[in-house]
Amino acid sequence: MAKGKNVLTTGEVAKICNVAPRTVSKWFDSGQLKGYRIPGSKDRRIPVDELICFMRNHNMPTDALSTSKTRILVVDSDEVSGAALVSLLGQDKEVAVEWALSSFEAGLVTQRFNPHVLVVNLQSKSIDASQICHVIRASEEFQTVKLIAVASHLNDSECLALMQKGFDDYVTDLSHRENLIQKVESAVAIIY
Repeated sequence: MAKGKNVLTTGEVAKICNVAPRTVSKWFDSGQLKGYRIPGSKDRRIPVDELICFMRNHNMPTDALSTSKTRILVVDSDEVSGAALVSLLGQDKEVAVEWALSSFEAGLVTQRFNPHVLVVNLQSKSIDASQICHVIRASEEFQTVKLIAVASHLNDSECLALMQKGFDDYVTDLSHRENLIQKVESAVAIIY
């Protein structure tokens, strides 16, 4: 959430509540979540105070409201590359990074941490990247989560296959580490 904002879009509320934007629209249209429409538009706006009341009334955690940090989950079973990714992404003070060493652990951490982005190392031996992608995309609860694949030496058809599986982006060359940072920033950018 942007610092100092008093009114949120349905996309921002969806990220905070870790639901799909259409779920927020349903809450709004049914009167469960109070807000207003922008005159001459179908766009909805929700005051932060109303969102806090809604979340408390529905026993939803309000942790995401108290921080403006982007939450990133690194999924990598290799100790060296995983630590390097966590270190690289954790340099930004506006980012909270956690690390899962297996597909199972990734599921547990995703439920607890509610990441905005999963960075999945496709070269990890004990990580089933396809299964992680399938579970995230099949869950309405995690539809706003962005998936970035990390793998070296992918050809164009392999990159296209990743996108068709449900990944939002990929990084094939970590020698330019700022490339991964740009991909993460692009993944979490909200365009209104």
